[in-house]
Amino acid sequence: MTTHFITAEIDLQATPKELQQAIEAELEKQGEPLRWAITSVDDEQQKAVVEAVVTTVSAE
Repeated sequence: MTTHFITAEIDLQATPKELQQAIEAELEKQGEPLRWAITSVDDEQQKAVVEAVVTTVSAE
């Protein structure tokens, strides 16, 4: 198992619940999210920057 620190840019959603679902779906593309946080929001571009720690299973 390997941990990775990743940054993702997510489109802002209409509701907080939709935003959380969009963040989790994007992070799961990279691995299993351990924790994540929104670190900045760009109102003009309607984007949120998310930093996360994810784990992946190495094929050995």
